[in-house]
Amino acid sequence: MKNPEKRMKNIYNLHDFELAARRHLPRPIFGYISNAAEDLTTLKSNRRAFEDYSFLPRVLVDVSKVSIDTEIFGTRYAAPFGIAPMGISALSAYCGDKVQASAAAAADVPMILSGSSLIPMEEIAGPHGTDWFQAYLPGGLEEIKKLINRVEKAGFKKLVITVDFPVPPNNDNNKRCGFSSPLRPSIRLAVDALVKPRWLFGTFFRTVINSGIPHFENNYSTRGISVISKDVNRDFSGRSHLSWEHLSYVRKLWPGSLIVKGILHPDDAARARDLGVDGIIVSNHGGRQLDGSVSALRALPAVVAEVGDLPVLVDSGFRRGSDVIKALALGARFVFIGRPFNYAASCAGEAGVAHAISLLKEEVTRNMALLGVTSIDQLEAAHLVRAQAR
Repeated sequence: MKNPEKRMKNIYNLHDFELAARRHLPRPIFGYISNAAEDLTTLKSNRRAFEDYSFLPRVLVDVSKVSIDTEIFGTRYAAPFGIAPMGISALSAYCGDKVQASAAAAADVPMILSGSSLIPMEEIAGPHGTDWFQAYLPGGLEEIKKLINRVEKAGFKKLVITVDFPVPPNNDNNKRCGFSSPLRPSIRLAVDALVKPRWLFGTFFRTVINSGIPHFENNYSTRGISVISKDVNRDFSGRSHLSWEHLSYVRKLWPGSLIVKGILHPDDAARARDLGVDGIIVSNHGGRQLDGSVSALRALPAVVAEVGDLPVLVDSGFRRGSDVIKALALGARFVFIGRPFNYAASCAGEAGVAHAISLLKEEVTRNMALLGVTSIDQLEAAHLVRAQAR
């Protein structure tokens, strides 16, 4: 990618990447990333939740040395955050999953590869990629077993099972922006691509020339359908009957760390703990599923209180280092962030993702110093004050 530094000249925080991506990406692709369910109630609530808490800083603390290193599931990372799983990333950025994984590995933070990614998992796993994989469980036990075997064989050590997708959400906002999965060829889709020539030639044509039309590679043990198709639909029908018994089956099959993503209710967190999972990600899917769901930050304290020492992670709505710090003070062990890193990859490839990670590291470090805290394990609820009701 030419001149990535020039494209990041006016990028000062994660919000700026969204503005840059809006200018760069075709309307349907940007819409898919930015959209949420129905009236965007949960999407907006995720951001407003951070206003529930104010910091209570301490002064005259020696903060000349601040460490943000964090250990989770036996691995020490250089920051308490990582990249959340995002499907179809290779459609918004050339080799999107690869550049995210590579930048994350270089920065020593984790990246979770999405089960709806367009690059075979075997090409992303490894020391210069990631050992975290997120899966949507297929409908049958034999299909589940085959997928788990493939993930293990590829070399992944952390398996994240997303459980808040029993049926597809209302997709009226995707329809409005012209996005479908798979994409349907049309005159409007062609026009949307033609008016964004840098994306058309730098991402789409470059991908087709070097790798062919992308396919959904990792939803199952075998290759899935093309990401562009006139007559074929993605099959989500097998997920509506999934139950705790299926998660228990996965626990018996999977030898590595097992993390459940999409938990909001404390009782569900307790049940996942009792089944032997190694961690929980409190998440409402970035507001993309059930509109009106509680924000992840507001659900976090009750889940942490319910499961005790079990590691609780969180995603949905995080954009600033101060957001990360608030979640850690409320008991989260780690934070994952999605859309901004997707935007960063689309704008400037691996350099964009690296810049986004660096910006967030700087914010976390700076704000911890201003709070009077020198290490992640010092953060606690006493550093926060509940904001007055408005």
